This record gives sequence, C-alpha cells and structure tokens, in this order.
Amino acid sequence: MSVDFLIILFVIAALYASVGHGGASGYLALMGIYGFAPETMKPSALILNLFVAGISFIQFYRSGNFRWQTLLPFIIASIPMAFLGGMLSIDPVWYKRILGVLLIFAVLRLLGIFGQVQTHRKIRWALALIIGASIGFFSGLIGIGGGIILSPVILLLGWADMKQTAAISAAFIWINSLAGLMGIYSANSLIVTDMWQYVLVAVAGGIIGAYLGSFRWNLTILKWCLSLVLLMASIKLMFI
Repeated sequence: MSVDFLIILFVIAALYASVGHGGASGYLALMGIYGFAPETMKPSALILNLFVAGISFIQFYRSGNFRWQTLLPFIIASIPMAFLGGMLSIDPVWYKRILGVLLIFAVLRLLGIFGQVQTHRKIRWALALIIGASIGFFSGLIGIGGGIILSPVILLLGWADMKQTAAISAAFIWINSLAGLMGIYSANSLIVTDMWQYVLVAVAGGIIGAYLGSFRWNLTILKWCLSLVLLMASIKLMFI
C-alpha cells in the first residue's frame, strides 16, 4: 500500500483516538477512496477499531474519566444487536446519508449554536437501552463501532461531560466492534488481507492521539476536535 495511504491512516487514528473514537467511519471512507474490495472493508475497519478504541479507552480510563454506570445500559442492548447486524449484508447507502445529515445537527449543538449542553443529568435506563440497541445494530451492519453516534447523544442528553463521554464511547466502540466481528465470522464472511501494517500505523496514531486527548488537551480543544471529527464523518457518510 502507498505511503500516502498509511500517513492518512495514521492521522485518522490519532484524531479519532483523541476524542475516544476508534475511527471506523474514517477508515471505511479511506479504504473506499483507495479501491479496497467491499467484502474486506467492513471487517478491516472493525479490526482497526479494536486496537485504536482499546488504546483510547486505556488512556481515558487512566485519567479517571470512565463511568461504568453510564456505559452499562448501552452495551447490554448493543452487544446482541451488533452481532445481528454483523451477520447481515445489505446496502447501507441511504442510512449513511441520513446519519450524515443528523451529525451536522450534533456538531451545531456541540458548538453551542442551540445553547450550552447541560451535564450530570441522571441517566434514563429505558431510553439508554433503546439507543444502545439501535446504535449496536447499525454499527454491526455498516462496520463501525458506534461511538460517532453515541458521543453526541450522551452529550446532548447531559449524561456525561466531554472526557467522560470519550471514555464511555471508547469502551462502547471496542465492545461493539468485537460483537460485530463475531457476527461477520459466524456468517462466514470474515475476509481481511495485509492487516499487520495497517494495525501498526493505526496503533501508533492511536497512542499519540489518545494521550493528547486524555491528558494534555483541555475541554475546549476536545470539543472542537470532536466537532471536527463529527463533521468529517458527516461529509464522508453523505458523499463517499
């Protein structure tokens, strides 16, 4: 694979890891641009997610920002649905376009266009279970970890602050990615090639990005980074 592909992969992993994401939406877009075979894109993105989201979670956990009680209702519902989504193979084009539009509104909300986000509200389990199931299914279906959807939802509902959301999203992505891969494997459609070099580059980017996001950058920088990530993902989902 070309050097420019590996450089872009490194940047994507670093940027997404800095806000607690695995980067699957970025990897899928990049692989699409470089002409990867469709059957390899979904499992490849989920494998990279496992490494980058895992690194990001460790860093945010070490910085004291992880909250099990917030994550639990999401993963209870998302695990079986991500597995189910991973088993299926359908065209997700229209779903991605709709999601891309919705993410733009999330970006505007995070930037304070509709007022400031209130935090530390009590989590509502029934709503969290529904959200987790929905995100889990579409995550497994498309080949993403779901953090790009979960992060703005948690923030908009006021269930965690920026760094807590990053830690929760990283754990959610890792678990969903594993469930999705298991679903793909069970359907006998797990096809990946030459992953070792992509994993090494993504891990390097993930380590740097996660460290900067969890320990070095303040909340204002993190908010702008997350907004940039969501905007990038929105554009990719709608047009690539």
